[in-house]
Amino acid sequence: MNPIKVMVNGLPGNMATTVAEHALRDSNFQLVPYSLTGPEIVERETVVGSVSVRLIRPEEREDAIARVQEAEGPLIAVDYTHPSSVNSNASFYCEKSIPFVMGTTGGDRERLNKVVEKSPIPAVIAPNMAKQIVGFQAMMEFAAKEFPDLFKGYSLAIKESHQKGKADTSGTAKAMIGYFNRLGIPFSKDEIQMIRESAVQQSELGVPKEYLTGHGWHTYTLISEDGTVRFQFVHNVNGRDVYALGTLDAIRYLAAKVEEGITGRVFTMIDVLGRK
Repeated sequence: MNPIKVMVNGLPGNMATTVAEHALRDSNFQLVPYSLTGPEIVERETVVGSVSVRLIRPEEREDAIARVQEAEGPLIAVDYTHPSSVNSNASFYCEKSIPFVMGTTGGDRERLNKVVEKSPIPAVIAPNMAKQIVGFQAMMEFAAKEFPDLFKGYSLAIKESHQKGKADTSGTAKAMIGYFNRLGIPFSKDEIQMIRESAVQQSELGVPKEYLTGHGWHTYTLISEDGTVRFQFVHNVNGRDVYALGTLDAIRYLAAKVEEGITGRVFTMIDVLGRK
């Protein structure tokens, strides 16, 4: 079986770099030496492992992608860019018939799904690529469906901590709100406590110093109306490897769907986990 050609967009960003490094170490993948990058990047190339990757700025991507497709043939894009680029990048992939895995959070998610559904490609779109966390979300989805209003009357506090460079509120934390709403707790995304200060992360939360530049710590605290009952769900991730490994699984899944000839469909990490 030929390796899957992967174009990791968002280099030299941390998450994109981690995915590219894992792809290089896995014989199932071939890293395409090009990457769409942001307007603030001045470098013309970056090195991942032993591979020099040409960085393509927004104003040159139209001509550059045609050359990439001609040189590389069919490929899958992985997007770990910036929340402000989510919708424009997705539209670009659809226009150029490039199946993609969208790991970047933010943007207009409804519009994101619609542009894929009207396109000739499938895509995997997920606010979190860590399979174990996605599995936890699936359990919450089950509880919300089977036991509506289970926590009616309880209060909810959501605290999420990520590295300073993460521009938006955690997509996972926002997704969890829907489950808690159905379980009977009114809560909005504006109530999420978003922590990005290193001093607070270290002194109050206990994030190890070596992971201040790459972590995802989430705590969901539920307290009964009279204060006598307390539930707490916690998932703390240090580093980025777990997300990268999940991303590789998403690429494999998407490649299989492309092979089946599926078009205009959005898949999630739940689909990837179930391998349906």
